[in-house]
Amino acid sequence: MALSLPHRLLLIAAGLCFTAGGVGAEPRCVEDDGGRSVCLDGPAERIIALSPGVTELLFAAGAGDRIRGAVRYSDYPEAANDIPRVGSHTRVDMERLLAMQPDLVVAWTSGNPEEQLEQLEALGLPVYYSEPRRFADVSSTLRRLGRLAGTESVANAAADAFQGTIAELKRRYADAEPVRLFYQIWDDPIMTVNDTHLISEGVQLCGGVNVFGDIDRLVPRLDRESVLAAQPEAIVAGGMGEEDTTWLEGWERFTEVPAVRRGNLFFVPPSSIQRPTPRVAEGVALLCEHLETARGRR
Repeated sequence: MALSLPHRLLLIAAGLCFTAGGVGAEPRCVEDDGGRSVCLDGPAERIIALSPGVTELLFAAGAGDRIRGAVRYSDYPEAANDIPRVGSHTRVDMERLLAMQPDLVVAWTSGNPEEQLEQLEALGLPVYYSEPRRFADVSSTLRRLGRLAGTESVANAAADAFQGTIAELKRRYADAEPVRLFYQIWDDPIMTVNDTHLISEGVQLCGGVNVFGDIDRLVPRLDRESVLAAQPEAIVAGGMGEEDTTWLEGWERFTEVPAVRRGNLFFVPPSSIQRPTPRVAEGVALLCEHLETARGRR
């Protein structure tokens, strides 16, 4: 008789040991972004990363060589492309994941299916829930992942470097005149972010004002008429790829909008600012340059 998926998973789990480290290893405990305590008996050696951003964070923390499985679109740094896949961030291949015998799973709180994460925990896997919302969270995540992987020196150096870059950008644009902007993260449906999102912290650092920042939802869906009525001075968008500017082209006919009339349609490569990783400093720096251009066109 064929076994159901839950029974197959239990059989796989029964043969695995989910604690990292060997005899005499130093216990490693951190608190994740969900307020949960995650404890390992020693440094994690077989890590599963359940979002492209998590994969990038682990590499930055010095633990890239510990990643045994990642999800689709985990493409940075280049070495991440060689990591075996365990499905997508929206649907994890549970049997494949368990067969990799992980001693730590790093999950994306708002992106991974809740029921699958609960199932992993029920099977005894240590699951770290990651959800960086502010620049300080990026630094903190690097340090915590470094602690779990035993790569503290690399992780702490990366966190310090990121904090230094952000601090320099804050100094540079501290007195910048406000620019009202619409930040587009998706095209169909049109989607943006509110002021609690990491991207909006970058907008504020650059002296920008998110015209939809006060909406309650983290990632609001909009109609085109709402954007036109907001009359932004600048429209900033990512795209389906790192060089795809077609979303901006869709706004060009609306010359009644200041952003269009003044030529303030700007592109930021999505992975440089939409993933909560140290590279967000690069995306924010480019965003600040765009807003400086918009100021000069008033």
